[in-house]
Amino acid sequence: MKAVSARGLTKVFRGRRGQVRAVDGVSFTVEQGEIFGLLGPNGAGKTTTLRMLATLISPTEGTAEVMGYDILSAPQKVRARIGFLTTETGLYERLTPWETLLFFGRIFGYGPGEVEARAEATLRVLGLEGLKHRRVGTLSAGERQKLSLGRCLIHDPPVLILDEPTASLDVFVARTVTELIRRLRAEGHTILLSTHDLHLAERLCDRLGIIHRGRLVAVGSPEELGEEVGGVDFEEVFFRTLRRAGLSPMGANPVPGRAGEA
Repeated sequence: MKAVSARGLTKVFRGRRGQVRAVDGVSFTVEQGEIFGLLGPNGAGKTTTLRMLATLISPTEGTAEVMGYDILSAPQKVRARIGFLTTETGLYERLTPWETLLFFGRIFGYGPGEVEARAEATLRVLGLEGLKHRRVGTLSAGERQKLSLGRCLIHDPPVLILDEPTASLDVFVARTVTELIRRLRAEGHTILLSTHDLHLAERLCDRLGIIHRGRLVAVGSPEELGEEVGGVDFEEVFFRTLRRAGLSPMGANPVPGRAGEA
């Protein structure tokens, strides 16, 4: 069984200026125990794809399964098996890390004894034991991001969906979060993340899906993607992949005369 299986995911938003196809027929699978990254520029459709997989929004077309459960017919089953980290931390500044984890643990229905044990274990995993009684509003950006990950981990889900987990973090904090993600994978979690950071994607992900203008244009390991386009470094691989798909890496328009021309 695949951890995640997306089939033809499409999302069309309708507004005053007409329809916007934010995600256009995206299909991919994520193996259990791997780190899979959706790589693309801002506005490529990464967050919309993750929000559909997390059952926060419904696809216009297509569907997906998470740990064998369909996002449309069994959304509650899906939610019980994922931890979803958004770009907004979703933390209450007046609470402490301890109170935060107890709060989210109770949401998942754990009783007093079990929720406290889970909160203690999660703080140890995060390395936040010494900060358990400090108010969230006094924590650093890195500490808050780690606590946000803890909020996703309190119910020990098999799949973590992380939307730009290192965005806006300095290089030292980003490294700490990256090491934590690797440790979580080593402990058996499947991790699906989005990023526009080429170097993070190359270093962290077992496989990648390159997404641009709502379309998934390539899937493979960093090495496989490099072999396909003959790139010297991964930045060049990324841009060559987009050009090969007939997309302009510098803007919204297709490359003239290439496949995918409007």
